[in-house]
Amino acid sequence: MITFVVHVENKPGVLTRVASLFRRRAYNIESLTVGHTERPGVSRMTIVVDTDDEGAHHVEAHLYKLVNVLRVENVTARPNVIRELALIKVATTAGTRPEIFQLADVFRARIIDVSADSLVLELTGGEAKLDRLLEVLEPFGVLEMARTGTLAMARGEGPARGARAAGASAGTANADADIAYSV
Repeated sequence: MITFVVHVENKPGVLTRVASLFRRRAYNIESLTVGHTERPGVSRMTIVVDTDDEGAHHVEAHLYKLVNVLRVENVTARPNVIRELALIKVATTAGTRPEIFQLADVFRARIIDVSADSLVLELTGGEAKLDRLLEVLEPFGVLEMARTGTLAMARGEGPARGARAAGASAGTANADADIAYSV
């Protein structure tokens, strides 16, 4: 799996163009999350794709050709932080509630809603941690679940370090200005 962090202009149709690029080249997107950044008018996409290093290089080059793409980082091989968020609604009774509270504590999940017949837990962490909690909650009855998908951020100085190296070698981006040029 390859994880890309893509900064784009926050404009209508950008998500469609990025997703279409993957579709046209027959890459399956395993996870896609999009949200605002610290910069007004810029959104951040975290895209996880099942491909090899050569495919990753091609994807990165094609992403830079899209007009609204400002910066592309392949954070797979770099030191990074990867997390997901899950909301899990689990069936409960007066008898099972203490056990579920104990499991939530072990996994460092927060109970964010309590009703007579269910609890909603909030958990952040790696994919494996979320999967393990789901596994231990299954006997109680998982009623509903929502996961954000992967969010990734490179560790260290900041995104410019990796983007500067990628932009310099590819000749496609000026990382200091966070601008990409289409060819």
